[in-house]
Amino acid sequence: MTISEKIFELLEKRGMSQKEFSDKTGIAQSAVSDWKRKKTNPVSDKILIICEVLDVTPEELLSGTEQSGGRSRKQDYYIIGKDTELGLLVESYRNLAPEMRARLEGYMEALKAMEEH
Repeated sequence: MTISEKIFELLEKRGMSQKEFSDKTGIAQSAVSDWKRKKTNPVSDKILIICEVLDVTPEELLSGTEQSGGRSRKQDYYIIGKDTELGLLVESYRNLAPEMRARLEGYMEALKAMEEH
């Protein structure tokens, strides 16, 4: 099964129209239609947003395998928009020098310890 075939299968399972999918992902409706009509796949930089909207992991989408546990599955990564509060926080952290990152991580551990008591 191709990636685009998997996308359309997931859309059908979720009762989501191509227009709704297009609106939620920001991918042009014409591009989505081309995937179906021309049997092409989305460009790689769209995979994460597609996975977020369809609530699947990249592994599930790209391999076609499903993880057990449904929506409660444990993911070992986050999909974060760069322009969100959390995205800006991550960017700020990435721009810190290593010693400042370590210091910040120490502060976070101390705050967690305070919260537990």
